Amino acid sequence: MKILFAPNSFKETLAAAQAARAMAAGAIRFDRGLECDICPVADGGDGTMDALIDNLGGKIYRASVTGPLGSPVEARFAVSDEDQSAIIELAEASGLALVPPAQRDPMRTTTFGTGQLIPLAIERGCRSILLCIGGSATIDGGTGIAQALGAKFFDHSGQLIPPPITGGQLMTIARVRKPVGLPAIRVACDVNNPLYGPSGATAVYGPQKGATPAQVRDLDQALQHLAALVGGDANMPGAGSAGGAGFGLVNICGAKLERGIDVVLNAIDFQSRCAGAALVLTGEGRLDEQSLHGKACMGVAAAAARLGVPTIAIVGSTGPGVEHCIDPARGGMLRRYFSMSERFGMTRAISEPEALLAALTEEVVRAELS
Repeated sequence: MKILFAPNSFKETLAAAQAARAMAAGAIRFDRGLECDICPVADGGDGTMDALIDNLGGKIYRASVTGPLGSPVEARFAVSDEDQSAIIELAEASGLALVPPAQRDPMRTTTFGTGQLIPLAIERGCRSILLCIGGSATIDGGTGIAQALGAKFFDHSGQLIPPPITGGQLMTIARVRKPVGLPAIRVACDVNNPLYGPSGATAVYGPQKGATPAQVRDLDQALQHLAALVGGDANMPGAGSAGGAGFGLVNICGAKLERGIDVVLNAIDFQSRCAGAALVLTGEGRLDEQSLHGKACMGVAAAAARLGVPTIAIVGSTGPGVEHCIDPARGGMLRRYFSMSERFGMTRAISEPEALLAALTEEVVRAELS
């Protein structure tokens, strides 16, 4: 009997591959004869590069680039063995985790360093780029990336805005000269928010990036200003991802925006690996209403359901609206879900994630297959 283990990362506690191995170890305690397919996944957010390299093989490189606050950071990028495409995570160079909480201010942050990684990948022979844009510290509409790729931004006096451009400078832009000669860029995003408005990049994600209420209003207006300058569909699903980087990459850099979970599942040949499985086990740090909007667990469950294979999620914790994840009428395709924090307590779930994930998986598989 085959089980497919397809979890996302559990954020700071477990990488996706670690989680998949822990799940498989727990299942084997119940039955050593089980066929276990270790299939870590991601949804375009943090950990996507590692999940893809774990599945496809490849090499990881490191480079010093401009961090979100303008000072140098060391960031990774990968080149896959399969097709020599580059895999770049925005969070590596422009991520929220790179900014201490007391210094978080999306008026001052930039995605410029993420853009610097793309020419470095091209130097390694890459002709296509997969850019995963979750986990940003920024609300610059992707202008920083575009500027690093050759875009020119001019202010109202006709002066060139020097790099690195930040979110606080968006309203000063009067004219944009788009870059030319770029490679094919696919953008994997893990949310479907529009660029601006009540569900947009600033209103929903600005506060966690350090924006004050006044800055939320100002940055929302700034993204509207950027959209008016460059054109494009500000309501396109994912336009508001990574502080509007989804919008900017499409409309300034000519990129193609895709659902991150679909990109990953296609890349790792999930459909073929899932066919013939009796059960899929997925998981991630938290399961809630937002999980229905492009997150890994629900993407895995939907893909498995199309093949008639049930999916169970084992997660770190749950939040409001989690019950919708098992409600087909709401788009929820999970058979059921289990929470480590509810089963073992939050303190242990954080301090012993690998052992507890294995233990809970053993319980779930035993109950499901006995």
